[in-house]
Amino acid sequence: MPRWIAKSARVIGVAAAVLITGLLTTFAIPVEEWRTGDQRLTPMTYAPSRAGPDVPRRLWIDTDAACGHSRRTDPDDCFAIALLAHAPDLQIVGISTVFGNAPLGVVDRTTIELAGRLSVELGLTLPVYSGSATPLAPDALSAEPPVHEALTAALEAGPLTVLALGPLTNLAAVLRERPDLRSRVARLVAVMGRRPGHIFHPAEGAGAGILFGHGPVFRDFNFVMDMRASLQIVALSLPTTLIPYDAARGIEITAGDLDRLTASGGTMSWIAERARPWLGYWHEDIGRQGFYPFDLLAAAYVIEPHQFGCAPVRAWVGEDPTLFVPLWRPAALLVGQDGVRQEKIEAAGSDLYCAKVVASIKRKLIDRFIAWSSEIYAGSAVTSGVKR
Repeated sequence: MPRWIAKSARVIGVAAAVLITGLLTTFAIPVEEWRTGDQRLTPMTYAPSRAGPDVPRRLWIDTDAACGHSRRTDPDDCFAIALLAHAPDLQIVGISTVFGNAPLGVVDRTTIELAGRLSVELGLTLPVYSGSATPLAPDALSAEPPVHEALTAALEAGPLTVLALGPLTNLAAVLRERPDLRSRVARLVAVMGRRPGHIFHPAEGAGAGILFGHGPVFRDFNFVMDMRASLQIVALSLPTTLIPYDAARGIEITAGDLDRLTASGGTMSWIAERARPWLGYWHEDIGRQGFYPFDLLAAAYVIEPHQFGCAPVRAWVGEDPTLFVPLWRPAALLVGQDGVRQEKIEAAGSDLYCAKVVASIKRKLIDRFIAWSSEIYAGSAVTSGVKR
């Protein structure tokens, strides 16, 4: 190798090392916006949600429940399904599974066991349909999972509220094949979306984990896991409520809450025990005393939307113009009100963004779970059938 090439390589290597060191050092700067993830966020105007009377009580739940599968697997889906199963004025038409928090096989087993326990306690049948194991393919799949036929039939039978606790793969696949049924989705409630400039830092400035105390950074998980499906759903302009990361930031499920639920017995005890590894992750790696219950709040919205403050927004899939990372500006599901800058839009629609929650909602939900458990004679767990 010529000497000048070797020297140039060394110079480039040193320059790259200096650049990387400088970038990493910026992470240690105690800038509150960076530590909380609030980087130049545009304020929004929220009002109490009035969506309740317009939401059909026929409900379809789409879930990637894998509660307790690993230390990094959240229990939120299980809490959400339990809350909805106990709601006296809801008709759960079906529960479908989708990959996300874990591979589909794990999600199937978790959802079947949870549905079986709830079915025994409540004296009802919660049908579970196996769904998509991978993101939405560019073209229709030759072999459709059982959820496609079941969800299609449910939509044909009448308007549905669809609660999506995971990626939107199942709903997108069904509506791609049957676009005539999109008017039967009276309300889609999805756990995703963010304002431009918001980085999900669950430590909220209090962490002691990675990135010089900033703690780990979360993704807009359900969107990222299947961006094609989200893009298709946004383009359809369905009546949509987004329950984002933002909504859960002020609410923590703590060890004390789990202790109360464990003591209540039955299914709630089963869920609470499966939530403890996740709580340990939040305590040890993130630096918080509790975890944010993202999916549980989406279920709470279905039952009591008046507990939420919502903003009518423009929602679009595009690049976040407020974030600058060299050579990397991935697509995001973004929301904003009048005047918010939008870049490289791939699809857009009008949604509700419900990011404000009454402060007392956690206490009400925990008390409700315990009251239900005290009224139920919890028999031995059984397994409900999954349609394969």
